[in-house]
Amino acid sequence: MIRLLTATSALGLCFVGAAFAEAPTRADVLNTYANIAEAKFEDSLIAAQKLQTAVNALIATPSDATLAAARTAWIAARVPYQQTEVFRFGNPIVDDWEGKVNAWPLDEGLIDYVDATYGGATDENELAALNVIANPSFTLSGKTIDATQITPALLSDTLHEADGIEANVATGYHAIEFLLWGQDLNGHGPGAGDRPWTDFAQDESCTHGNCDRRAQYLTAATDLLVSDLHWMVAQWAEDGDARTALNADETVGISAILTGMGSLSYGEQAGERMRLGLMLNDPEEEHSCFADNTHNDHYYDGLGIQNVYLGNYTRIDGSSVSGPSLSDLVAASDPALDTEMKTKLANTMQALGRIKSTAEAGFVYDQMLERGNAAGEALVMGGVNGLVDQTKSIERIVTALDLEQLAFEGSDSLDNPNAVFQ
Repeated sequence: MIRLLTATSALGLCFVGAAFAEAPTRADVLNTYANIAEAKFEDSLIAAQKLQTAVNALIATPSDATLAAARTAWIAARVPYQQTEVFRFGNPIVDDWEGKVNAWPLDEGLIDYVDATYGGATDENELAALNVIANPSFTLSGKTIDATQITPALLSDTLHEADGIEANVATGYHAIEFLLWGQDLNGHGPGAGDRPWTDFAQDESCTHGNCDRRAQYLTAATDLLVSDLHWMVAQWAEDGDARTALNADETVGISAILTGMGSLSYGEQAGERMRLGLMLNDPEEEHSCFADNTHNDHYYDGLGIQNVYLGNYTRIDGSSVSGPSLSDLVAASDPALDTEMKTKLANTMQALGRIKSTAEAGFVYDQMLERGNAAGEALVMGGVNGLVDQTKSIERIVTALDLEQLAFEGSDSLDNPNAVFQ
């Protein structure tokens, strides 16, 4: 569903204290935004390369230690990447690409063995239990596919979203996550997936068979992730297509910033990623359900929205990228609205921070989603309410900056809750 917003008032100067504050140029704001995008995707690439190194070590010398190190590297890689999601929705180049690297939920039986309770092929997805790791040859759309070697091309060109089904996720962070953790069979109880390191052993200690092909798949998926992130970094370079498109029209560019903020805040995060899972009481609705990392996903998504508005991003090496911001632009037109927006962003981050710290203390996100768990519901809804509330201020900013009608992503879970159960 789409929420349509209409703006009417004009941008100007405002009286602040004893002096007038002049707005930054829209071009300067767009430059800061693009610089932050480039830095975030560069950090995501750097972290993915560290994950690649850890995966290579796991494949070369499988052990509890190398598997744990690869898992740690995966969790670290999510920190900068989740902060890039605010660049979706308003930037088609990012939105069209994002499904390669962050698609979810996935029918994990497409990739590897699953528990017997998982089931098999369904009317909705005949490939839900394909298990390409166990099958060097299979039929897809009436054609025999040679999967003797599991390569990046096989994953991206043949398996990913095979038969046009979005749940056939074969690439990206969550495919890698499944291979590192395996299924989380704990339901609403604590504990993530618990794949043994012996699933990658290349000798008689191999468990669940096909350890060589499982290693091939993990390597191919990780290499592909690094390649995809390389490509996106280039799009935000000085002459990159994403930066060029953003700067082609300054008004459209500012609208793109707000579209990304509003759509991620409202329909995507508050709705599809948080409220929906709570309504369904379904631990499978977690964004990172195999690793039990969803609390971090939510937190860093929220942080990405905040740091884009403030025009300040702290890189993984501790350095900062900052400049004239959307906050500065709003403050020059309506300082009270800027204060309101910053306050609501801070409130949201406090609510998401409570989810994060509570999960890290042992009350995991799976448990928060359980039916009848009042404490869990309160935590999740605190985040949902903060995100919805800040979206209202984003709507007011659209008006204050005299922008044309914008479309934010919606969610049945927020806009038409009865439809969720139909």
